[in-house]
Amino acid sequence: MLTLLQKVLTRKYTCEVRMADSADAALEVVESWLPDVVLTDIKMSGMDGLEFLRRLRQFDHTITTIVMTGYGTIEMAVQALKDGAYDFFEKPFDNDQIVHAVSRAVERTQLLRENLQLQHRLSRDQQVAGFIGRSRRLVQTLELLGRLAPSRATVLIRGESGTGKELAARALHAMSNRADREMVVVNCPALPEHILESELFGYRKGAFTGADQDKEGLFLKANGSTILLDEIADIPVSIQTKLLRVLQEKEIQPLGQTRTYSIDVRVLASTNQDLEAKIAKGEFREDLFYRLNVMTVTMPSLAEMRSDIPLLAQHFLEVFSREHGRSDLEFMPESLQCLMQRSWKGNIRELENVINRAVLLCNGNRITPGDLMIEEETREDGDPANSRQCYLSLPYKHAKEEVVNQFSRTYLSSALSATGGNVSAAARRSGMERQAFQRLMRRFGIRSGEFRK
Repeated sequence: MLTLLQKVLTRKYTCEVRMADSADAALEVVESWLPDVVLTDIKMSGMDGLEFLRRLRQFDHTITTIVMTGYGTIEMAVQALKDGAYDFFEKPFDNDQIVHAVSRAVERTQLLRENLQLQHRLSRDQQVAGFIGRSRRLVQTLELLGRLAPSRATVLIRGESGTGKELAARALHAMSNRADREMVVVNCPALPEHILESELFGYRKGAFTGADQDKEGLFLKANGSTILLDEIADIPVSIQTKLLRVLQEKEIQPLGQTRTYSIDVRVLASTNQDLEAKIAKGEFREDLFYRLNVMTVTMPSLAEMRSDIPLLAQHFLEVFSREHGRSDLEFMPESLQCLMQRSWKGNIRELENVINRAVLLCNGNRITPGDLMIEEETREDGDPANSRQCYLSLPYKHAKEEVVNQFSRTYLSSALSATGGNVSAAARRSGMERQAFQRLMRRFGIRSGEFRK
């Protein structure tokens, strides 16, 4: 069997093959050689294949394992998948099937190891104020922030929703000589006009009904520090006029006060709107725009830094795995391909939400394309754009298998949810025997207790 497999693989696939006639001997080979893929039987003398798999994962979890199984050991093969095996096939097997399985397994290992290298490189490099990524576009943006940080110049930060505009503002503050003082953030759209004015500039006792004591405004609070006017495009025109005075004269006048106060505040502003279009409509003062637009930083969209998606996804996976107590999770290579192919209109915030949801809902220890639950994207002509792009990039057989598997998980979960976790009732509802229903539950790692109310 060993000789046959070696001949099949080396004849049809360019690779180096080493053989071992027991699990103990195989571990010695693995430790000295570090293969990309291990192809193993389950029933062997001495250590069996399941224990061998567990030992392999302890040694190096990036090694992709494929198990062979004979008649009567399918249940053991399913257990092997739960223990981390990538794939299995039954004897007697088709030679082309083996070659294809090994080819996909090699790709998976390479992708996992490339991700680990990226993580290690990132951990060695200095992370600028929470930014994660090595794409050219992001590096250029970080370099610009580094040059602007020491100055007192007003900076307008532009970019789509979810691109990290507030993070950029915090980076500017953290790298400036004002970093020892707290930065003040004003969420402009969240405050009505009459409240926003009093919050920004403060007021004196008796300035209006309900003003029973003096209040220090946010500009005075930010004196000697930095203030971020988040989504400044939503500030009413009446307040834009007073804000222009602050930028020109470097002084404020609280409501109900006749005197002015000089302030030393660095102003940062952010927006995801087209300010030039708002100026044309008379909704934004042109002179204020030029005062704000001394320097502009445009945050890159996720589409512009697509090469950073695997690294960002891995970062969010680690964050949410810790938060939800799921330390055993990893991405299937197909899942990362699916993430890479999406347009991400919501940018990094949308990616973060998708990974958070996948960590919560994943039944096994590998996040599949189906676990991502990415909604369909539609082209302008109304046709689905890349709703199944992650499947279409796979060979037909494996794409079909993944779609069917995801349907099965969804169907079984729905049946159990409808019956409050009652397996017998769920099986009857599905038109299946209880034993068959339970076999599917075991195959897909679904537990009835998770659906009991």
